Amino acid sequence: MRPLIAIVGRPNVGKSTLFNRLIGGRIALVEDVPGVTRDRHYGDGDWAGRALSFIDTGGFVPEGMAAASEPGRASDRQQPRGGGVGGGMPSVLEDQALLASMRAQAQLAIDEAAAIVLVCDATEGLVPSDEEVGRLLRRSGKPLFVVANKVDSDRREAELPISELYRLGIEQVYPISAEHGRGVAELLDDVVAALPEAPRLAEEDPAEEGGIRLAVVGRPNVGKSTLLNALLGSERFIASPVPGTTHDPIDERLLHKGHAFVLTDTAGIRRRKSIAARIEGYAVLRAIQALEKSDVAALLVDPTELAVDQDAHIAGIALEKGRALVLVVNKWDLIEGDAEKEKKAKELLRDRLDFVSWAPVVFASALTRAHTGRILDLAIRLHEQATTRLPTSKLNAWLQDAQSSQPAPLWRGLPVKFFYAAQVGTRPVTIVVQANRPQAVTDSYRRYLMNRLRETFELEVPVRLVFKQKTGDRRPGRRG
Repeated sequence: MRPLIAIVGRPNVGKSTLFNRLIGGRIALVEDVPGVTRDRHYGDGDWAGRALSFIDTGGFVPEGMAAASEPGRASDRQQPRGGGVGGGMPSVLEDQALLASMRAQAQLAIDEAAAIVLVCDATEGLVPSDEEVGRLLRRSGKPLFVVANKVDSDRREAELPISELYRLGIEQVYPISAEHGRGVAELLDDVVAALPEAPRLAEEDPAEEGGIRLAVVGRPNVGKSTLLNALLGSERFIASPVPGTTHDPIDERLLHKGHAFVLTDTAGIRRRKSIAARIEGYAVLRAIQALEKSDVAALLVDPTELAVDQDAHIAGIALEKGRALVLVVNKWDLIEGDAEKEKKAKELLRDRLDFVSWAPVVFASALTRAHTGRILDLAIRLHEQATTRLPTSKLNAWLQDAQSSQPAPLWRGLPVKFFYAAQVGTRPVTIVVQANRPQAVTDSYRRYLMNRLRETFELEVPVRLVFKQKTGDRRPGRRG
């Protein structure tokens, strides 16, 4: 198992930039605004042939210490860059409850880590919150590496107050530039040396990889992070009534009934005109990318605002990407729903989201965890459907039965006939049908064939029908 290295420090010192460099990619969002990272964020990397995992954390500000009192923070606190999400939402550092959640998440990362990297801003030297965090980390008894970030050159190293960081009671300070990679190799050499249990890359168990990727998507503040915590049975993700709490898509592994899952929390997806802050625009793009990478998407909708335009927009993205979809009516405990209410709500969903009427619906409560396990059960079923290979013989039996029951409309007085069907792809299930006049297949007849296909094979996942010209006779001596 890979040892975990926690990257901690106060806000806006470059933790996410260092995290991205250590894992060799851009998973964590990076922006020159305090508080961009809120949750723990995991990523794998390696060094000197050793397999490592890194944890990026939100800004760690010790309880009772105001981040705004630190150098360069007052202006951020008074007017966050971008005017705040949604034009008026307070900054992260002003929201004390959210700040406490970020601190708790960082503490959880410290507790599970094998080693800790404390990132400080070399341009500011040692500030009071660095000293307090240093004391907390030394008490953990785990290997501690203090990094002075933003040291881009030897000249800068000589000019900056790096020596102040030795007051943290450590033997060595690592002057680095996370952005440019300066000094990172020396840091990793010592981290690996302090972790003799780090496995070699060739020794990793391949069974740990893979799993059904389930992305939880929806509008802001519909309970996505709360649902993920309910599925995991722990407070893994920050849940806050403040819209826009989640920025990065966050992955977490889970085993359910013998099936491995990779659960992904995503930022709330708004329409482009509603995205005021630049960082939220990045977050929404990452959410859409996470949806594209997923096997199944769980779309959370609010029962008090059922299937609004933005829900339809997100469902449309899932359909466009060909991803299996579960419609989750969350916060059902607020409605105290009975069978009749559920029936009416389901009919309303089917009516407003008729283009994904095949998607199963779950009424659940992330807060009470009622029926949340059913979401995972459905994800298993949908993943099996989306990756299945339908027998060609049964596909052609479906095609002939459908054609016999209701022939295609004539085209310019000429018949439209279908000869052969075969599956050519999965995720989404893609069926190619050979026809004599593929251009003449009407939308209504396409829908008829699709409905018969879903009925025959009991499919609740996206399906694409592609009509192609019948292959010509290719016997020797004849042209195709």
